[in-house]
Amino acid sequence: MTEPVTHTPDGPPAAPAARRGAVRRLAAPLGTLAAVLAAFAYVGAVDPNEAGHYPVCPLLRLTGIYCPACGGLRSAHAVAHGDLAAALGANALAVLGYAAFAVFWTVWLVRAGRGLPASGPRPGAVHWWLIGGVVLLFTVLRNLPAGAALAP
Repeated sequence: MTEPVTHTPDGPPAAPAARRGAVRRLAAPLGTLAAVLAAFAYVGAVDPNEAGHYPVCPLLRLTGIYCPACGGLRSAHAVAHGDLAAALGANALAVLGYAAFAVFWTVWLVRAGRGLPASGPRPGAVHWWLIGGVVLLFTVLRNLPAGAALAP
């Protein structure tokens, strides 16, 4: 049994299977966007600058050393409120991560919309070592007097 074909005013008939295929292709990127927006909305509504809303970083509490994620929630809160300067001041590496996510997500959405395979970055060992080196350098610098501007 075949499914009925609907006619669109601007072009050839669109089969229901084609529409279902488009919905399936876009479900993952749009679902991911919804989850990220919900997380940013929550952090935007529940201020991490006020004590008691979120747990304290255990590394900072036990050693006094800022981890690479310290200030990440404050950074997300600032991004949710459109304050890029405060976001960079809280955790510049997190802001870089937010921007990288936005680029990769946009490419993913466009490719999914066109029916292309979701090809994303395929980092090799060198890339992981480079990312780890950047995170380590960021962590060390933000804990030194010379890198005080990177501290949250």
